[in-house]
Amino acid sequence: MYYQKLDEFQKNFLWGAASAAYQIEGAYQEDGKGLSIWDEYAHQPGNTFKGTTGDVAIDHYHRVEEDVALMAKMGLKAYRFSVAWSRVIPDGEGDVNEAGLAFYRKLITLLKQNQIEPVLTIYHWDLPLALQKKYNGWGSREIIPAFEKYCRTLFSAFKDDVKYWVTFNEQNVFTSMGYRWAQHPPKVTDIKRMYAANHIINLANATAINLFHELVPNGQIGPSFGYGPVYPLTGDPNDVLAAVNANDFNNNWWLDVYCRGEYPYFMLKQLQKAGIAPEITADDQVLLKSAKPDFLGINYYHGGTVQTNRLQKPVKEAEQKDFSATDPYLMQPKADQAQSPEVPMFNSVSNPYLDKTAWGWEIDPVGFRVALRQVYEKYRLPLFVTENGLGAVDELVDGKVDDQYRIDYLAQHVKTMKEAITDGVEMIGYCAWSFSDILSWLNGYKKRYGFVYVNRDDDSQKDLKRIPKASYYWYQQLIAQNGAQITADSEEQ
Repeated sequence: MYYQKLDEFQKNFLWGAASAAYQIEGAYQEDGKGLSIWDEYAHQPGNTFKGTTGDVAIDHYHRVEEDVALMAKMGLKAYRFSVAWSRVIPDGEGDVNEAGLAFYRKLITLLKQNQIEPVLTIYHWDLPLALQKKYNGWGSREIIPAFEKYCRTLFSAFKDDVKYWVTFNEQNVFTSMGYRWAQHPPKVTDIKRMYAANHIINLANATAINLFHELVPNGQIGPSFGYGPVYPLTGDPNDVLAAVNANDFNNNWWLDVYCRGEYPYFMLKQLQKAGIAPEITADDQVLLKSAKPDFLGINYYHGGTVQTNRLQKPVKEAEQKDFSATDPYLMQPKADQAQSPEVPMFNSVSNPYLDKTAWGWEIDPVGFRVALRQVYEKYRLPLFVTENGLGAVDELVDGKVDDQYRIDYLAQHVKTMKEAITDGVEMIGYCAWSFSDILSWLNGYKKRYGFVYVNRDDDSQKDLKRIPKASYYWYQQLIAQNGAQITADSEEQ
């Protein structure tokens, strides 16, 4: 769709940035905090790049005032952060750690004093280790009451100060990486267990949403999902069918449950035929149907391209795309992997029209518009972009970081977001990933996303000095002008 002029962003559009507790906080054993599954996992040799951990991370726990001051100077309208469950309830289900709550209360107070809207993510992958050991983590329904108590604690503490809440961050990623690909804790390769755990998380999500609407009637809540549109490689109807299948497998399996309260019929039937579908009781169906999110968070990095499945259209091993374990959005099994439901459905391939990042992630700003259009049209919920950004190797030269490549990436994506708004998509805001450099789960401190450079590397925490990058000042100007400088191709620049 071509426009001569784009609609302006609404005056209250929330220009923000995002982070996650384990990736920034550090202080992993201070002030009564319990251990999380990532605290244990990162300390086991071979699990992370150069054995990097979140023990210190970027020390946000001790530098929160400095970091919020940088956010305020930037002009952020929103800041999305996550709460570490084990900092608030050390064993996941017992006594509340008031010192942990106090840290987040301090952060929220600082944000609001600087007119920055806090966006609180309840769960961003760092499950309390005690719950993993006691209940087998998300592998048991017994964890749901613990999650409900954790949510009740947060809702009661912050219901008057936080309007926007995210239940789970990228459930599609942490379940597959943890229970199928063994790249995240609990480091399992069992797809049946993955679907079982995913169902339990869906029940926990629905429980949290219903409790929220009871306790926080003036707030808004929804999950954040790692969404990518799916393209057929060619106009061959078999490739088109493969794309329909892949969209069900990659997106609808989660979003239909979040937004419609039921699993999509096609995928459910495939999993039942393969003997790997989760157990869904009548009570489960009632619970899932009862929970209605107020908005949907979208994390967008790229989509995927597929062709006819490898059984009907065999490919040589040398021709098969190798999806790196560093890209959790595009991992796929070998053709002969047992219990791989996608093998008969589609075959993921490279998109010949797209460039890639240094980590092999496709760069597809137009796909961002496609994603927003598709999700809004299907579910008619307001959308909040909760992640979008570029991971790169940034270099500090003469005390500065010139990350023009990040500016270009973000500007392209903000433009296509503005085009989606002009198309009619209802948007709440946009939180770039990330505000500052962070610990990248499996890639240490080499892969940087932030507007603010943090002076540390994989070998040393150095002085952890905060240094705004060129992109920091670009985003500062973008916010000040409410995106007015982002225009259609036909408008004067």
